[in-house]
Amino acid sequence: MPPLDSFLATLNLVNTGARTNDDLFIGQSQWMPHGRIFGGQVAAQSIVAASRTVPADRPIHSMRGYFLRPGDIRTPITFSVDRIHDGGSFSTRHVQAYQQGEPIWSMIASFQIEETGLEHFEPMPVGLPDPETLESEASHVERAGESLANYWVRRRPFAMRHVGGPIYLEPGEGREAIDHVWVKAMGPLPDDPLVHRAALAYVSDYVMLDPALRRHGLAWTDPRIRVASLDHGVWWHRFARADEWLLFTLKTPNTHGGRVLSQGYFYDREGRLVASVSQEAMLRLKELR
Repeated sequence: MPPLDSFLATLNLVNTGARTNDDLFIGQSQWMPHGRIFGGQVAAQSIVAASRTVPADRPIHSMRGYFLRPGDIRTPITFSVDRIHDGGSFSTRHVQAYQQGEPIWSMIASFQIEETGLEHFEPMPVGLPDPETLESEASHVERAGESLANYWVRRRPFAMRHVGGPIYLEPGEGREAIDHVWVKAMGPLPDDPLVHRAALAYVSDYVMLDPALRRHGLAWTDPRIRVASLDHGVWWHRFARADEWLLFTLKTPNTHGGRVLSQGYFYDREGRLVASVSQEAMLRLKELR
């Protein structure tokens, strides 16, 4: 199955609680080389599960989730939704993702009716090259061998163009804890706005740690690196299609105590800030013998 189709298939959750009036959904996972569920996938699925319990005129505007245990791609995931609150303008949902009776992810999300009001946003960085002028990831990764290229390039449902070059194989030239990456789906997505919001949450989990590695002169192939996402948050400000190029600007303001905090901002080609992201993760360097 093509990578993008595989991603979309994970969003087709089965409602298993309909007969008991429970908000329970079952989802499957994409293949991953290490056998663990990709964090962006379970976040996207939880967004879909929660959205199915909210009126259609209330799109999701924010979520914060915590990764509790590694997930197994071979085991179905159960999503349990708790309808915490429904007010005049906002709805709140809590989602727990389970495998074999153990929670692997916990998320709280807020939904709001569309409203008008005051308007401003932090401007998009200027002077950056357009994605069409940048090399594809494949040209950077091919020389590392088929196995790495197969995973990092051919099996992912989203394309990325790194303004400063990727750090898969070797450290970047600079040491500033900032990254700029153009991202979009590998092909057209359905017009459903929920799919695009879920897709944005999915792709936001790809490169959150890159600014920290760049700052400390590390590459992803460094055998000492040990990482694990601890939490992930997304705020949707304005609608944008995830199958059109978006600029993902990231920065890492702090790394300390084996943890790293990263923040990211998505801009569309018109320069509008469409979403903000934050993530804290474990980041350690293991001594090699």
